Amino acid sequence: IIQILTGLFLAMHYTSDIATAFSSVAHICRDVNYGWLIRNLHANGASFFFICLYLHIGRGLYYGSYLYKETWNIGVVLLLLVMGTAFVGYVLPWGQMSFWGATVITNLLSAVPYVGNTLVQWIGGGFSVDNATLTRFFAFHFLLPFIIAAVTLIHLIFLHETGSNNPLGLNSDM
Repeated sequence: IIQILTGLFLAMHYTSDIATAFSSVAHICRDVNYGWLIRNLHANGASFFFICLYLHIGRGLYYGSYLYKETWNIGVVLLLLVMGTAFVGYVLPWGQMSFWGATVITNLLSAVPYVGNTLVQWIGGGFSVDNATLTRFFAFHFLLPFIIAAVTLIHLIFLHETGSNNPLGLNSDM
């Protein structure tokens, strides 16, 4: 919830144009009241979320949750969606690391047989990382958390159907 709230606040001041994206992030940090705090909460909140996710995956591995294939596979899809969201969020400040990170990762998709180049053009908006890429990544970064919330509900529905693993052996039906 904190990620969505801080993200909505940041989106009010961010511009997804290659000429002004970096300046808009600097504006948020320097000129917006407590903008530096909101941005740091958003960025570090993503890292904390990944720590929680990895702990959840580790717990699932330890207790054998992978035996519930449907629930586990939906969890894997959730992990990939969260990683994608974090990646496109990393690109948004449009610094040198963001630009080259976007260039390398989007070009990795060109290695997909038969559809790689088409996939790169569709996701990036062209052959190279430019304004269309940044605009699309901002749209993806805005929409993916809502898709993640929906898939999380599906994950919980499947968990409710199969029952969670119960390492303590306690009966919770009473």
